[in-house]
Amino acid sequence: MDQVKINEGVTHIKDHGSKHLSQETVKKLVQQAQDAKQHAYCPYSKYRVGAALLTLDNSVFTGCNVENTCSNLGVCAERNAIAKAVSAGYKSFKAIAIAGDTDDKFISPCGGCRQVMIEFGANWEVILTKPDGSYMVMTPDELLPVSFHI
Repeated sequence: MDQVKINEGVTHIKDHGSKHLSQETVKKLVQQAQDAKQHAYCPYSKYRVGAALLTLDNSVFTGCNVENTCSNLGVCAERNAIAKAVSAGYKSFKAIAIAGDTDDKFISPCGGCRQVMIEFGANWEVILTKPDGSYMVMTPDELLPVSFHI
């Protein structure tokens, strides 16, 4: 798998796997989420989160949490990455890796992020990680089994 830089912070991963991602692709996505975490702006919670979102054409959009003194104006890493991808014209995704600093359990998206993820499909991969690189894979449907849809 090669990683090639393309425009404005978007990278591209060469993954020729089947429906499920190769272990090599997952590890690269987890690393990009961990790297994105380094840019988090979290002076209030001190809880850094990074995300790396893989599109169907293997482009990767990263995001980090950005807090605000008015807490409801903050943006989670997952929604940040999804918004970047959508603003670039993408609306279908293969996977998102989420990285935080919690050693004792896998990071998990908040309810708002789960609802945003399921907006773009119920059965793509959500990779929950620990700082040591270990991970588990779920889908938006598993994370939000009785979701709100119109």
